Amino acid sequence: MTAHAPIVLDIAGPQLDEQDRRRLAHPLTGGLIFFARHFESRAQLTALVAEAKAIRPDLLVCVDHEGGRVQRFKTDGFTHLPPMRRLGELWMKDAMQATDAASAAGYVLAAELRACGVDLSFTPVLDLDHGHSVIIGDRAFHRDARVATLLAKSLTHGLLQAGMAHCGKHFPGHGFVEADSHIAAPVDKRGKRAILGDDAKPYEWLSSTLTSVMPAHVTYPKVDSRPAGFSKVWLQDILRGQFGFTGAVFSDDLSMEGARVIDGRAVSASDAAVEALNAGCDLVLLCNQSKVDGGAPVDALLDGLAEAQSQGRWQADADSEARRVALLPQTDPLPWDELMHDARYQRALELLAF
Repeated sequence: MTAHAPIVLDIAGPQLDEQDRRRLAHPLTGGLIFFARHFESRAQLTALVAEAKAIRPDLLVCVDHEGGRVQRFKTDGFTHLPPMRRLGELWMKDAMQATDAASAAGYVLAAELRACGVDLSFTPVLDLDHGHSVIIGDRAFHRDARVATLLAKSLTHGLLQAGMAHCGKHFPGHGFVEADSHIAAPVDKRGKRAILGDDAKPYEWLSSTLTSVMPAHVTYPKVDSRPAGFSKVWLQDILRGQFGFTGAVFSDDLSMEGARVIDGRAVSASDAAVEALNAGCDLVLLCNQSKVDGGAPVDALLDGLAEAQSQGRWQADADSEARRVALLPQTDPLPWDELMHDARYQRALELLAF
């Protein structure tokens, strides 16, 4: 085990090239995230994961695969999963049916991904549906934190049945702000009591359930001047201290606009990574930069974080590395052909026909 491999990066296309192989072999690389452009077929995806893991056996292979409009793999047999709002709507008709359907969704999602070698999906979305977020929308289960919590817990139960860890996002809540942190720097002007009493409640109630958490690139100025993903107040004092969370913490994508300014200062991805790790993140993501200038931004992050380590601006953390490794599956997946005939999988598909 390396001292700490916190960087989660992507690759340019559906096959590895020499630059990809070099970056995956870098000692600071601990994860690989896939997008739709990386998928051509199940066979291709499975071979791609196998090749990446041959380079780095403990590589954490991730994807944003929630259902609805955020589902990266949709063809060659992958089930089209509903947006999470549909589970919230079902709750209003039959709460117990909704929890069973949520567990079924989690099982189908995880079992299909794991059959292709993927280790982790960045789900569930725990943001509340305030009705005006342009980026969250129907990705949220419900407006009521209690409903969102119980449906998310049911979903994670299904994920864990298939042997997959998960990631609750976006702490302490992205649903109240209208702006999209991919292209803007959202600000939530509510006070700490309002946020902790509503949007952050799922994280408190699921503190012993969630295996990882992703903070929002949102600033809550009445709590801290920094966005949550760069804030010791949010990550150390509240998430770990007050809520007692012991799992891994991922930064959100450091290429997003909401990650480019900290304390009023424009920062590079490597500087943002240092700030995120020092604030309490265990892993940092840089997405969709492998397509830019031959992947120069990815190399800049790898080199910049290595330099920061040598200069003492960031120190490798064995506990963070242990939390990363703990996200890797502990069981063998069912191969795809076996999964298609598995009774639990077939029942889960029936429960999704609501």
